[in-house]
Amino acid sequence: MDGTRGDSRVFARPKRDPRATIGLAIRMEQPVRWYHHVSYFFGGAFLANALPHLGNGVSGHPFQSPFASPPGVGLSSSTVNVLWGFFNLALCYLLLCRVGHFDLRRTRHVLALGAGILVMSLLLARTFGKLHGGL
Repeated sequence: MDGTRGDSRVFARPKRDPRATIGLAIRMEQPVRWYHHVSYFFGGAFLANALPHLGNGVSGHPFQSPFASPPGVGLSSSTVNVLWGFFNLALCYLLLCRVGHFDLRRTRHVLALGAGILVMSLLLARTFGKLHGGL
């Protein structure tokens, strides 16, 4: 046993205890609380609100924002809309990625996000539809 190729003990990998890996996986998985789903819902709402502001701002068009006069009805500059859209996107990130453990493969997480996107999109469509004749 001088360490040559014929000695299998030199090249053998140490065996791992499978129970240690299972225990690690169980300890790492945290329970999903009800307020995580609420957070994912509002993350979707902020994502839906970010899209029209960023889209109009980046294309150089004025658009309604809370900073216009009157708020939500008057037009704000494209720069204000980019900043407002980015702020909404940052809030979306915080609510999705910093609260709980959002996973796109978990149906409940995606349903909460999708519900937030859908509800906010419908509200925005009605609000902006009144202003642009698309009701």
